[in-house]
Amino acid sequence: MTIMLERGARQGGQGRQRRQGTLPRLLAGGRKLPEHRATYGQIPLRRFAGEDGRRMLVRAITEAGLRGRGGAGFPTGRKMTSVAAGAKRPVVIANGCESEPASRKDKMLMACAPHLVLDGAVLAAHAVGADRVYVCVERGTSIADRLEREIAHRDDPVRWKLVRVPRRYVSSEESALVHLINDGDGRPMAAPPRPFEKGVAGRPTLVDNVETLAHVALIAGYGPGWFREVGTRNDPGSTLVTVGGAVARPNVYEIAPGMRLGEVIEAAGGAVEPIGAVLVGGYFGTWVPMPDGWGLPLSHDRTGPLGTSLGSGGIVALPAQSCGLAETARVVRYLAEESAQQCGPCMFGLPAIATDLAAVAYGRCDPATRQRLTRRMAQVKGRGACRHPDGATRLATSALATFADDVETHMDGWTCTGVSRDPVLPLPDRRHRDRSWK
Repeated sequence: MTIMLERGARQGGQGRQRRQGTLPRLLAGGRKLPEHRATYGQIPLRRFAGEDGRRMLVRAITEAGLRGRGGAGFPTGRKMTSVAAGAKRPVVIANGCESEPASRKDKMLMACAPHLVLDGAVLAAHAVGADRVYVCVERGTSIADRLEREIAHRDDPVRWKLVRVPRRYVSSEESALVHLINDGDGRPMAAPPRPFEKGVAGRPTLVDNVETLAHVALIAGYGPGWFREVGTRNDPGSTLVTVGGAVARPNVYEIAPGMRLGEVIEAAGGAVEPIGAVLVGGYFGTWVPMPDGWGLPLSHDRTGPLGTSLGSGGIVALPAQSCGLAETARVVRYLAEESAQQCGPCMFGLPAIATDLAAVAYGRCDPATRQRLTRRMAQVKGRGACRHPDGATRLATSALATFADDVETHMDGWTCTGVSRDPVLPLPDRRHRDRSWK
């Protein structure tokens, strides 16, 4: 496991005595419960006992400025407040599915620090008044079995339920998890109501990414001021990112928001060949041209001229000799195939966009194709039953902008040599993709 330290920070600290401004935070403990307790201590439930304690815990998370680490970056304290205000007793879902192929940060966290995630889930349940926690992970992996073993060693005031989720891209969406638990179907549901209003068994449901919950445990243990000692004012705390592609040391890294994209690339060992662009935010993210983007600050806020966000935390460096249009066309086709096929934008829009984008990438288009592609992407935006079409079109739109020179070349019937290179962006093997929603 490779850990990146914030500039000028030092590792150290034991038990509850954590040094100020240090990284790593999330991955400093051990996999087993005794090691975890030796590093982070006991869950501070007594400190937050009773109704006043619950409110104090939610207030601490709100003051810390914690935002969701699953992609959307929504304020966690605000979400907890909404769930706690419901008429029925709430439920908590710990979302560890991580269906994003360009990211493995959540899998790494659950493998290396499962009890920090579980502590956070217990504290989140206490904060909103829940008595049940569902831990959702992709089926067909060893993580579920590991978590079951670790949960068996714990004595917590909640009932645990491990849910094995179909390995589909959209099955990790929060309404899809609720749908699976309620009805055995892992497809997203059209909103409203949202899960925080009416989720599992009709109860208000807090759905949080596992990294978010790990941060909840840290804030409860060390306080909102400590949490804010790294990161930025609007995006405090540390965050996990998965760095891949043309770097010397592809891995999961813990960074502080506000760090520059080039600094993160250098922390991953630097480029192994010239980099033409970097995909930031996974497959719902944006392409950042290099070297212009070297100084881009990374954040869960949208920054820079392209509105770049860390999103799911996937960062992939694309070699200059690879074709960004061909790479994007592959991913958009995958996203179209992974849709739930429940609304027009997914059933018809995404496949058509994928076909047009492939025509542009492989020099088989004319001006009419390009115009049709632009029109279709505008028609799909904001019209899906979930955010899947918006994410796919964001990626396609950024590719057309970042690789605009290549588009012009391909429009003339030429294709760059990069289309024949081995793919850089990771995708699941077709033979091993899950085709079931159950």
